[in-house]
Amino acid sequence: MFDSPALTSAVSNILQQNEPKHLTVKFRSENADTHQTDIRMNHYLVSRFRKKLKSLPVADYHGLKSPGLTCYLNSVLQVLFMTENFRDALKSPDQQRASKEPPIVDPELRRLFDDLQKQLAETRNITEKLGITDVFEQRDAAEYFEKILCMTSQDASKIFKGELNHRTTCCKCDMKNDSRSFFWILPLMVEDSRYKTYNLKQGLEAFFELQQVSGDDQIYCSHCDEKQNANIKWEITQHPDVLTLLLKRFTFDYKLRRYVKLHCKADVPQTLHMEKCTYELYAVVNHFGSLTGGHYTAEIKSYENGQWYSFNDGRVESVKLFFAKENPLRSSTAYILLYRKVSKEAPKTEGGDHDAQCAHTDVKAEGRSHETHRGDADVPHYQPDIL
Repeated sequence: MFDSPALTSAVSNILQQNEPKHLTVKFRSENADTHQTDIRMNHYLVSRFRKKLKSLPVADYHGLKSPGLTCYLNSVLQVLFMTENFRDALKSPDQQRASKEPPIVDPELRRLFDDLQKQLAETRNITEKLGITDVFEQRDAAEYFEKILCMTSQDASKIFKGELNHRTTCCKCDMKNDSRSFFWILPLMVEDSRYKTYNLKQGLEAFFELQQVSGDDQIYCSHCDEKQNANIKWEITQHPDVLTLLLKRFTFDYKLRRYVKLHCKADVPQTLHMEKCTYELYAVVNHFGSLTGGHYTAEIKSYENGQWYSFNDGRVESVKLFFAKENPLRSSTAYILLYRKVSKEAPKTEGGDHDAQCAHTDVKAEGRSHETHRGDADVPHYQPDIL
């Protein structure tokens, strides 16, 4: 909210440090007495006043105060808080009665979100509930995004749930085998290139392209009773209301024999057009730094006023729209991308129970359990590249 006390203090300090000269201000007090105050302002004073105003925290949302170095958790909690359907589902009394077993973290999330609507909120309770014992050990944001969804009620988490069909076709007998699984996140491979920009649309298309396995990767065919070359293809059979994409920036370098971070730039489109579905970007979780020292923030578009905000632990700032018409966002820090469905829903298949959803999730932490955190890192905002 607009920090009125801070503004009053700033004006008072500036005025006290300068002798009045030119401007005359008249105002009426509560007892109806009229006072006249001579305030002399020069160009220097006006300039200082403007700079002070720009430095004041002006935002419509509040940050998170967390124990230790848990920016990875703060970023995904803010994304969930700013997801309207998720927040509303937590408030609904019906979801508690409909659940066979009481959800594990719903009460903590509900209390946290209530606090966030009024003030800077503390995350100690939700941190303990998630089993985070070492708050100085940074973990993967995608890992805890999935963990929270697995530990919340189905009514709240279902908007993030999608379903994939994995089809394997024998190249010799043409026998097909279908296997379905749920997902929270679609992981997209990022190319290791400092000079080439990664195209997210092409990366998403590559995820669903037909792939052929052969040689040592042959798959056993029950009809042929031996291993054969096979074609493999993924397809979405249930489009989630919120599509979450993970840019796999952390990969194993076989030459160095260790995990490294890929810092290549990625073109992130505002809109994704998929079969019978159109999605619009509304949240980006960023990772700054390297594998051994990094920091998470989130840029989120408010569903209440359509403005973008930067969430950096306890600090929240409104930011200018970083897109230029249809040009994509070009970023070397974008890590998790969330798209909200804006078209009519595609037909959905029958889903399994909540345990099955969690059991079939395919995205795992990217081998960064020993990553440290730079709490004082200077985090810049997105700068669009216009081509």
